[in-house]
Amino acid sequence: MDTDEKLSVYWWEWVKYYAQLAIDRFEVGVDQVKELLCTLTIDERLGVMLEFEDAYPQKFAQLVTDTPQWAEWMA
Repeated sequence: MDTDEKLSVYWWEWVKYYAQLAIDRFEVGVDQVKELLCTLTIDERLGVMLEFEDAYPQKFAQLVTDTPQWAEWMA
């Protein structure tokens, strides 16, 4: 499969932007994170959560601990 490198870079930059929004919303409450994720496609949601985990592993661990149903948000 042929992929466009510029498109791929753009997609990751976009995901990083939404990951930062998710992280900021996490400070307000997990429901805010859930609302944000619901507006994204499944690929985008997964990318956002991967970036969240990579950028802020401690906050991500707190999210997983505080909200075990977070994985259901991915569906």
